[in-house]
This record gives sequence, C-alpha cells and structure tokens, in this order.
Amino acid sequence: MLLDNKTAVIYGGGGSIGGAMARAFAAEGARVFLAGRTQDKLDQVAADIRAANGLAETAVVDALDESAVDDYVDSVAAQAGRIDISANVISTNALFGPLLQMSADDFAQSLASIAKTFLITTKAAARHMTKQGSGVILHFGGTDDVPMPNMGNVQIGFNLVESMRRQWGCELGPSGVRLVTLRTGGIPETMPDAEEIAPMKQQMVDATHLKRTATLADVGNVAAFVASDRARTMTTTQVNISCGALVD
Repeated sequence: MLLDNKTAVIYGGGGSIGGAMARAFAAEGARVFLAGRTQDKLDQVAADIRAANGLAETAVVDALDESAVDDYVDSVAAQAGRIDISANVISTNALFGPLLQMSADDFAQSLASIAKTFLITTKAAARHMTKQGSGVILHFGGTDDVPMPNMGNVQIGFNLVESMRRQWGCELGPSGVRLVTLRTGGIPETMPDAEEIAPMKQQMVDATHLKRTATLADVGNVAAFVASDRARTMTTTQVNISCGALVD
C-alpha cells in the first residue's frame, strides 16, 4: 500500500474534498485523523472508512484557533507516534462579485482568515515533521494564469496560499518536508445539483481537453500518490489534474 503505516491529519475532513482524500489515504493504509467543525459530517466519512476496514478518528477542531490546533496535532502525534501528512481543505468565506463593489473590510477579513488557518496548520505539522525529517503538507486549489471576472476573493485566496506554499517549501525542504498543491480547475461533483448550476458544470467539461473533469475519486487517488514516498522528488509545486482545462 502507498501509505502503509502513515499518519494523516485532514482539516475539513468531513467535506467533499477532505472526505475524498481521507477515503483514499485510508484505502492505501494510512491512519486518518479527521478534524472539522461538524461532528456529524466527520462521523459519516469515518464510518465509510471503517466499513472498508480502514482506520479513522474524528475531532471537532477550529482550524483558526492556534492553541486548539497545536493541542490537537500534539495529541495525534502522541497517539500515533508521528505526523506524516497534513492537509487543510476547510471551507473559506468565498466572496464572489466585482472587486469594485466589494466591501474592503469583508475582503480583508476573508484573506486574513485564509492566511491565518494555513499558517496555523502548517506550523503545527512542521514542528513534528522537521524533527522526524520527513512529511508532506498538501494544499488544494492552485493558481490560474487566466483571470476571470467576478471571482472576488476566490482566486486571490488561492494565490495567497500558493505564495505561502513557496515560502514554506524553501524553509522546510532542508528538513525533508514536502509541500504540494493539487490543481483541478473545478470539480462539478462538489457543486449543487440545481438547474441554474448545470450550465456552469458543462462549461467546466467543455474547457477540458479530455471532455471530462476530475472527480472526487481522482482527487483522492492523486493526493494519495503525492503524499506517498513514490512522489518523494515532488515539492514546492502544483500537480495539475484539470484534464487539460488549465494548460501549463
């Protein structure tokens, strides 16, 4: 198995992306610790993993609370012996619309929250990973070189995370810690099944070269590979799984 004897912490583990990663990690042998704000959602993912004979544990954790995150990660490390994988895929405050019409306070607060949670969770993982000389920190979203109107803080937030990822990569690399972002261009499965959303989903498909988009299962499978030792040469970079929608 790709992740046999590995320990993974996933913030937002009850969500669609976090759940997909958690299921794939567990299927590849990892012991998965799911953190989030809603116990019921965490329990649903954990139940799926356990039904497939995987190992999963849950905890309600506020990823914007530095003390709570530090205590949680320390407890996981004490219980499991190490932290091998850390992924932060919590929901952030997406503000869509023209920047010209956006509240400065709302905009600044949203970006501050993004920066804060990624700094907190990365620091918590890095404290343990640098001591053990290995570890993988995964991000999700990536950059898009073709701006789109009315995206508000969404792509700007992704770019902020990527800038932090580059800085963390050069600082943690000498200690054997890798940082990688998964870049998808959008996953229709994560969007509401509503009539008004259907055209947007089709646009995502039409924009790809393969005429299909990445699925949640694709995200989990690629994340498991990237987090494994088989991808040990990959760090401070993005992995493009957009089916050709985002051309490098």
